[in-house]
Amino acid sequence: MSSGSPPSVPARVAGERYRALTREPGHRSIVVIDQRRLPHTHVLLTIDDAEVAAEAIRSMVVRGAPLIGAVGAYGLALALDRDASDGALSAAHAMLDATRPTAVNLRWALDRVRALVAALPVGARADAAWQEADAIYAEDVAINAALGGHGLELLRELAAAGHDPLNVMTHCNAGALATCGFGTATAPLFLAHALGIPLHVWVSETRPRMQGANLTAWELRQHGIPHTLVVDSASGLLMRRGDVDVVIVGADRVAANGDVCNKIGTYDKALAARDNDVPLWVALPSPTIDWTLDTGDRIPIEARAADEVLRIAGRADDGSAARVAIATEGTAAMNFAFDVTPARLVSRYITERGVANDARSLHDLHRGGAQ
Repeated sequence: MSSGSPPSVPARVAGERYRALTREPGHRSIVVIDQRRLPHTHVLLTIDDAEVAAEAIRSMVVRGAPLIGAVGAYGLALALDRDASDGALSAAHAMLDATRPTAVNLRWALDRVRALVAALPVGARADAAWQEADAIYAEDVAINAALGGHGLELLRELAAAGHDPLNVMTHCNAGALATCGFGTATAPLFLAHALGIPLHVWVSETRPRMQGANLTAWELRQHGIPHTLVVDSASGLLMRRGDVDVVIVGADRVAANGDVCNKIGTYDKALAARDNDVPLWVALPSPTIDWTLDTGDRIPIEARAADEVLRIAGRADDGSAARVAIATEGTAAMNFAFDVTPARLVSRYITERGVANDARSLHDLHRGGAQ
């Protein structure tokens, strides 16, 4: 296993800066953090085969819409190293695309690489695919930084209004572990904390895979940001008590009308936020917007294995890994991974190009004269 020197990010693991994905120059492989093992163990895995890339996405070794897009792009490059023919290109694209149906970044990245290489001679395709995957990676790093800056300005405004500390609620994980750079929803938090703006983060655990408890809390601890873990169902109570100043979430796909598909439980938070006059901000890189869908009702919602609901993984008192059943044997379980929050419940959309107040201004930012 090898790992390169990742670009600078404001967090450390045992004194070393971490990235969810790295590629050492000249290596036809990538190195990722196995996010199934966090927070108890920090394990790096090398991906040097397209099928391994597909399985890493499918099994959630890697997760987060921007990150799986980048891993998918590298997976397609790996496939073309082996066979760059038209048939192999189509087969690899289909295999990788089938791994996660909801997040649009994966299809976007795969289509982008395929469109580029399909017009090239077979012998030039693999190198071009690696270059395009590197470009997708670099663009995501830049997007995260720009998005974080715009979100920081919104946090400054709230802090200036007298919120000390500023109490932020998150859901799932939209940090560096979900992207190639700083993250999306947590990028403004990292920047604000680095500038000395007092923050406290309410981290919802995010059942059933516990991305909040396992990943977001881990990242906030790496940064030294004060935070408190709460069960998902406590979110409404905290807002009603006045303990939440703003809810910030990421997104897996946003429809043209501004409907937001994100981790299951986001809709519940949006409803509670609206009822308690708490703003809901959605942090989304532009590749997450699906302009081909007029409404969020058309977004395919991934249903994962019932076992994720019926069992829970953790660390036993003796330090060993444990996976235990939490329901009666034979209990049926439904496991939708995402839900859709209507645009009417969203206060702000934070993108790399600026902040939009509604779907029309989101369209103007990304599909107007700048395009």
